Amino acid sequence: MFIKRAGLVGLGLAVLMAGRSAAQAPTVTVGGVAYAQFLYQLKDTANHVNNFDITRAYINVTGKFAYGIGTRVTADIYRVTDGSGAGSLNYRLKYAYVTWNPEKSALTYKIGQMHTPWVDWEEHLWDYRVQGQVAMERAGYMSSSDFGFGVDGNWGFDKVNMQVGIYNGENYNKTPGDQRKDLMGRVSVRLAGTDEGGRDGGLRLTGYGQIGKPTGGGNRTRFIGMLSYRSKALTVAAELASARDSVVATPATAEKPGRVVSIFSVYKFPKSKFSVLARWDQTDPNTTAAANTDRLRRLIAGVTYTWSSNLRLTADVDNLSYQGTPTAAQEATRSQFFLHAQINF
Repeated sequence: MFIKRAGLVGLGLAVLMAGRSAAQAPTVTVGGVAYAQFLYQLKDTANHVNNFDITRAYINVTGKFAYGIGTRVTADIYRVTDGSGAGSLNYRLKYAYVTWNPEKSALTYKIGQMHTPWVDWEEHLWDYRVQGQVAMERAGYMSSSDFGFGVDGNWGFDKVNMQVGIYNGENYNKTPGDQRKDLMGRVSVRLAGTDEGGRDGGLRLTGYGQIGKPTGGGNRTRFIGMLSYRSKALTVAAELASARDSVVATPATAEKPGRVVSIFSVYKFPKSKFSVLARWDQTDPNTTAAANTDRLRRLIAGVTYTWSSNLRLTADVDNLSYQGTPTAAQEATRSQFFLHAQINF
């Protein structure tokens, strides 16, 4: 009897240890996404420029390890627009960071070249990065990645979702800069639930703040407020953002206040793979300019078809209007028709 019981105890311990070893076994996953497009310039009456292109491609390598450790490395393939390699496709590092999520903790700690708090969150809500960047990034006020240290928080199954960090502030595609740093933070609170969960599902109020100094000194602040609603069928969001920038290094610039407004919506037809989307952005780079003629308005409207989880197709018109008189080059490109393809693998 003793031998039998000892054998059962030994078997139980072996199963327990095997389960623990399996739980701690590292896993590494390789995947990626590519954005392809066809462009036709509707206003370019002289040339009617049209071409096919790969606007962006990412290769992701993610790892999960024991004790709540995770890693991610992402290569960014993009088209060079300046320098000796202008026009060619090149690659650079987009993300390279390690995370630690202690057991039963609501917090995840990150360090490295990682997501900034706002852009990644809004892109996930908008869900159509294939069409183009979100308004604040497109206006040049933000980037989706930077070097730093941060903490993500999640309480009540994303009823409250938070991300805060200290970053270089010069973005991932520039040199790290000097000793000056930026403090960035976002908090999103679900006011009411819907049939869509996650960090952006439901009726939500979201705020973002950024305070820092650019390389050489000066001022760099951004503040954003957003009210959003997302269910399985409908996404609607309204965003108001302010920005202030100045530089004391040569050449010095006085503080310039800017403002961005963005309103977007996506409707998914029930029991269908088709959706329609619309977005309106307004960017005012200098709200106090004596002759304020630099305001830009962008209107996007289109239809999408989700073939599968690996392929999404989008057809849309992207129209940009200028407060001032556009140049010939601006006039030629201000109204464009796109066919986009998002390829996940």
